[in-house]
Amino acid sequence: MQHPLELFRFCPKCGSADFEIHNFKSKHCPNCGFTYYQNPSSATAAFILNNRGELLVVRRGKEPAKGTLDLPGGFVDNGESGEQGIIREIKEETGLSIGHVDYLFSIPNIYRYSGMDIHTLDMFYLCHTDDDTLPQAADDASECMWVPLRQVYVERFGLRSIRQAVHTFLQQNC
Repeated sequence: MQHPLELFRFCPKCGSADFEIHNFKSKHCPNCGFTYYQNPSSATAAFILNNRGELLVVRRGKEPAKGTLDLPGGFVDNGESGEQGIIREIKEETGLSIGHVDYLFSIPNIYRYSGMDIHTLDMFYLCHTDDDTLPQAADDASECMWVPLRQVYVERFGLRSIRQAVHTFLQQNC
C-alpha cells in the first residue's frame, strides 16, 4: 500500500519539487518552510433506531462497495462538529430530520477513493426516531430499509469499519 504522502511531489504552497519527507505523517518544503501533515479525515456513521427497535440501513449507490449495505453517514465538512456532520448526512441520505445524536465510539479506517487511500477516523453515533415513514434514499444511498436487529447480518455491509462497528453494536444491543 502506498503511503498517501508519496502522491504529493510538489509543495502545495510554493510549487517546489524539494518537498521532502519530514516524518511518517508529514512533508516539509525547505524553500518556503511549509510543512504539510497528513492527518485522518473525520467521517461519521449513524445507528438509527425506530420505535419498533429496527435499524435503518442504506444500500450504497456509489463506489467503493457499491450495492452493499451501509449506515447513513459520510465526511464531516470544514467548520462542522461530528454531531453536526452526522445530522446533515442523515438528512442528505435519508430525508430524516434528527435532533439529537449520542456518540458511541470511533474506529480508524482506510477509505479507498479515486485511486487513493484516505485515512479516516470513523465516528459512530446512536440516533432514535419516532417517525415510522420509510426514509427516502438520496445522495450516496440508493435504497433505505428498516431491518429488525436480529436480521442485521454483518457480512452484508461492504466497508470494513462499518462491518466492525455493526458487529460491535449488535454485540452490545442484541
